[in-house]
Amino acid sequence: QVQLVESGGGLVQPGGSLKLSCVASGSIFSISTMAWYRQAPGRERELVASYGGSENYADSVRGRFTISRDNAKNAAYLQMNSLRPEDTAVYYCKFDAQTRSWGPWYVYWGQGTQVTVSS
Repeated sequence: QVQLVESGGGLVQPGGSLKLSCVASGSIFSISTMAWYRQAPGRERELVASYGGSENYADSVRGRFTISRDNAKNAAYLQMNSLRPEDTAVYYCKFDAQTRSWGPWYVYWGQGTQVTVSS
């Protein structure tokens, strides 16, 4: 069974920084795309950044957020700088992964971590 565990959320002042981590445990053979999503109250979940063959960012975070990955650790990170109140949301990681060679691809989600940007 594969589980994604996120950490690094919290309360930060506008202009501050946070780094989120997402680590997968369990029987993983390969991970293709690692991504971060967020969902603010009353809004739909939206893609923030993804890292498959290349990095992709939502327009609202480009230049402020950086996604990275460590394949050896089955981990993804999201460095968030110059945070704004509108970045307040629950952040989720998502991995597209195989549990065995030539096996099917599955989508796994983390449980979410709260990020609050407020003075």
